[in-house]
Amino acid sequence: MNVTVLGASSTKFGELWQISPRDLVGRTVADTLLEADIPRRKIQAVIVGNMLSGILGGQEHLGAFFAEELNLKVPAVKVESACASGGMAVHTAVMAIISGLYETVLVVGVEKMTDYKPEELAQALMGAGSDVEREAGATFPALYAMMARVHMDKYQTTETDMAAVAVKNHLHASLNSQAHFPFRITVEQVLASPKVASPLKLLDCSPVTDGAASILLTKSAKIKNKRQVSIIASASSTDSLGLSERQSLDSIKATSIAAKKAFELSAVSPTEVDIAEVHDCFTIAEIMAMEDIGFYKKGEAAPAIREGKTGLNGRPVVNISGGLKASGHPVGATGVKQIVEIYHQLKGDSGKRQVSKARVGLSHNVGGSGASAVIHILKSFK
Repeated sequence: MNVTVLGASSTKFGELWQISPRDLVGRTVADTLLEADIPRRKIQAVIVGNMLSGILGGQEHLGAFFAEELNLKVPAVKVESACASGGMAVHTAVMAIISGLYETVLVVGVEKMTDYKPEELAQALMGAGSDVEREAGATFPALYAMMARVHMDKYQTTETDMAAVAVKNHLHASLNSQAHFPFRITVEQVLASPKVASPLKLLDCSPVTDGAASILLTKSAKIKNKRQVSIIASASSTDSLGLSERQSLDSIKATSIAAKKAFELSAVSPTEVDIAEVHDCFTIAEIMAMEDIGFYKKGEAAPAIREGKTGLNGRPVVNISGGLKASGHPVGATGVKQIVEIYHQLKGDSGKRQVSKARVGLSHNVGGSGASAVIHILKSFK
């Protein structure tokens, strides 16, 4: 598998009340096409990653909607996989290209979340949960809090360990002008922040965010006078919607299955990954992801993160964008933005947050409490 990334961009993430989804997508696609330096007529299909447009915005025909906005008369479809919608849109585009059906595909991820009341948004997001969880009044902070409790009991993970994840990701976001929260925080601030669902506190949780991202993919191609970045593996998996049907609550099985597939497809090992953008919707989620992907054994990720082994001077450097926690989490755009970040890191043009000698990157996008997961591995070529 080898699918070339021709261009990639994302908008500013944040509370973008004055900017419509149309404008968000228009801006990121214009930037992506400018970088790719190919005419719009070369695009043969559009894949849109989005979770909430039907529930909150009343528009489900999002593929055709954005094809019209972009003045493209090509096949276009919306892909939904809860918070993994962006990653699944990329996965769908990769499959379409390697099948030979299309040569060049535009992937867009977009979500507009801050225009709605908190109770409306919470109910919409729980559309990714099980019937039992919704009937019980559970929300995703509560579900991840239960997973955190199990992880704490089994591996002596502490609230300070989880706070260290937030501190690291805010440090990284302070180098990212497009992040929702581009500023540093301290462990003490995390621990003192209001409890949302114990042991998770406000600063353990990713924010409600608006934003869009896009990438242009094509079949394997040589790019003249530029460092080429390609997706060399794309894999996904699923698990039960609800936690009560899971074999274990200290890990996300869909992640471990998808990661194993991706490493097999790419012939890359976890030790070869230089940078990773993982799904840290809550701080405990990053700790579990680092173990489920295979970067660390169970119970060893939290100490490694606390000791700085996944920071700017470590390997792999994790969530250099700030992750969902600090860069923001517009759910349909997140999985695409992860690819955008890795693409620019592997090209070597990420400015102040550039990771030295980054050649292999991994993205990890999760839907709901782990009912779906998508892994991509990218590599740069001279």
